[in-house]
Amino acid sequence: MKPALATLLLVSMLLSSSFLQFTMADPPTVAAPIPSFCDSKCGERCANAGVKDRCLRYCGICCLQCKCVPSWTYGNKSECPCYRDKLNSKG
Repeated sequence: MKPALATLLLVSMLLSSSFLQFTMADPPTVAAPIPSFCDSKCGERCANAGVKDRCLRYCGICCLQCKCVPSWTYGNKSECPCYRDKLNSKG
């Protein structure tokens, strides 16, 4: 009885560890612009922002989704319609 119990315990530990490794694996990545592209474009766009960290965060989100950022620090949103048409939860 004891060898069967030990075998059952060993098998259950082996299965649980393989399941844990599977659930902790990184999710597959999707194609996105090179982060340095978004960093440089958003850095330029947010250079004169009053709340720079917020500007960089939201610009980065839009850049990843739209794959473009309007030039300069203000306006020019016609260069990137996706960026122009983005809305937050409040509209």
